[in-house]
Amino acid sequence: MRKRLCKDDDGVTLVEFAFVAPVLILMLMGIFDMAHTQYTSAMMNGTMQAAGRDLTLESAGSRVSDIDQLVIDRVRTVVPGSATIQLEKLSHYEFSDIGEAEEYDDDNGDGVCNNNEVFIDANANGQWDSNRGAQGIGGARDAVLYTAVVSYKRLFPMYSVAGMPQDVTLRASTVLRNQPYDEQKMISVQGNCP
Repeated sequence: MRKRLCKDDDGVTLVEFAFVAPVLILMLMGIFDMAHTQYTSAMMNGTMQAAGRDLTLESAGSRVSDIDQLVIDRVRTVVPGSATIQLEKLSHYEFSDIGEAEEYDDDNGDGVCNNNEVFIDANANGQWDSNRGAQGIGGARDAVLYTAVVSYKRLFPMYSVAGMPQDVTLRASTVLRNQPYDEQKMISVQGNCP
């Protein structure tokens, strides 16, 4: 009886599969999750490029909300319904201004705009900003940074086992220059830091 039990291999495949299945399932879910994230990112970048081309036209000022809605609709086709989509448009006088802080006189040398130090209010909003871009698409010849930020919960439940965060946040940006349909207006106002 003992020899017969030792030679009996019925059900071995099931036991082996029980050892391999959790790892296999985790790998498959991870691959699907990464593939979905990459596809969403690529689709967002393509959508932002198309929207950027539309925003450079002279008629874009009257179509901004339509272009924004087009971006939102396209992104919604691949993300869960609970996803949050935020769009931001910052116009700058030159490409080199993108991502740059407003200039200020650092009289006390602490690296912070404070103590009534003088600054150049490039976006004319009455306060010092770490990004000198003005809200919106600006005017003729302005360089515009158009960004979409999408956040959603992962589609597959095994993210914590793989050490991944539950939330996915993707950013896609495009930089464009408005058409030269008019003379470019430069805004430059002096202000004082708080």
